[in-house]
Amino acid sequence: MGQFFIDLVHNQVLIASCVAWLVAQVLKFLISAAINRRFSLERLHGDGGMPSGHSATVMALAITVGFSAGWSSIAFGMCMIFAIIVMHDAMGVRRETGKQAMDIIKIFEAFNDVLAEHDKELKHEKLKTLVGHTPLQVICGAIVGIVVGVLHSIFFIL
Repeated sequence: MGQFFIDLVHNQVLIASCVAWLVAQVLKFLISAAINRRFSLERLHGDGGMPSGHSATVMALAITVGFSAGWSSIAFGMCMIFAIIVMHDAMGVRRETGKQAMDIIKIFEAFNDVLAEHDKELKHEKLKTLVGHTPLQVICGAIVGIVVGVLHSIFFIL
């Protein structure tokens, strides 16, 4: 069991991906604080916003696998396809989910008090609306991932 954890903390691809996610989340927190003029700890771990943590994570994964396994390797090809799917999903399905949540919130706000009078369990909890990304947020997240992946690979893999 001890060797498993030692191997895990020495996995450079895993470390680079986690660092990219962390960098994206800290940037998201700082950008949100600058725009909204208040700190929101939810931005450190929450979905949505600028830059995309999902994009940063999967691009760092692909880049570090490219450096370590080779750019023509099956592993790099699989990671790139995975990254493209994740980033496309963040802009498509997940973004639409956020839009639908906003519409549902509007409907429930109109009926919430009336529903709650009849049954307390019907009172609506607010849905998350920041679940997807704009194309710019995905591109910026991908850039964060590429930069982290390249720097990590230069210092720890090459």
